[in-house]
Amino acid sequence: MPQDVRFDMPFDTPVSPHLATARERHLRWVRETGLVRSRAGFEEYQSWDLSEAAARTYPHASADDMVVLMNWFSLAFLFDDQFDASRPDRADRIAEVARELIATPLRPAGTEPRVVCPITLAWAEVWAQLSDGMSLTWQTRFAASWGRFLVAHCEEVDLAARGLEGKLGLDEYAVFRRRTVGIHHSIDAGERSRRFEVPPAVMGHPLMERMRDLAADTIGFMNDIHSFERERRRGDGHNLIAVLHRERGCSWDEAADEAYRMTRTALDEYLALEAEIPRMCDELGLGAEERERVRMGVEAIRHWINGNYEWALTSGRYAASKEGPVATAEQAGRGSVDDLLSV
Repeated sequence: MPQDVRFDMPFDTPVSPHLATARERHLRWVRETGLVRSRAGFEEYQSWDLSEAAARTYPHASADDMVVLMNWFSLAFLFDDQFDASRPDRADRIAEVARELIATPLRPAGTEPRVVCPITLAWAEVWAQLSDGMSLTWQTRFAASWGRFLVAHCEEVDLAARGLEGKLGLDEYAVFRRRTVGIHHSIDAGERSRRFEVPPAVMGHPLMERMRDLAADTIGFMNDIHSFERERRRGDGHNLIAVLHRERGCSWDEAADEAYRMTRTALDEYLALEAEIPRMCDELGLGAEERERVRMGVEAIRHWINGNYEWALTSGRYAASKEGPVATAEQAGRGSVDDLLSV
């Protein structure tokens, strides 16, 4: 399953004009904070080009805010790769660090972390900037989505540590993937990137809740397709294609075709619900200013669906083959060259 699998996307999204300058500042920050510790780790991280991912998913952020969002991307992605299949005991350390990452948004901004490592220190700094100017309602919503994502990540790591990775059935996996992909809080950050907030009544409406879930499904399934080669190299069974292959006893090509169909179905349902937004606004009696914030909230979802898709087609993170220390780490079951959970 090649990385460059294409989907017929129903909309285009812009790219931030601040990409180049923000990338330079971001890469300097990553090295200064110790989120990369070796030359091989830095070269691998550069190949991922998370800066482009942020520039595509948050295209309207200011130059300074774009750097903040890139910095947040780095610690989230790098933490996601810290499990080492050859050391099941490492799951306990991941859980300890995850608890700290969950607690950070629930404390006063700028509070020093109680569990210290490069990722927790970086997150304390980034959260103080990311939460600045946003209401307590938004901060609480983001914290809840962020917490659910990190808890799901720990559950995934625990399954792998107990040798149960890849054992979930299709329906169970689809629900689990919706949490592990981490899209709900990522869409929330779209509001921060433009300094607005979707009205609370809209966020609690079943239509918006379902749209956000379908966006998570679409992005999660697309990611499983584009990252399949990387995850197969690592022996990672937490992938839709692998689940379909095992549960249905079909070939890899048949599993990939079904994964593609499931992705398209989720996207089509999302688009059908998006067309119902005006009716929801009428139902809630929203005025012009509130409707504009809803429009931008829907744009934030679109930016993530298409922006993440465009980035994943070329990111070195999902390259079909690796060489050198990166290949050695992946073959050993590690997702990262550098250990970022120790001081």
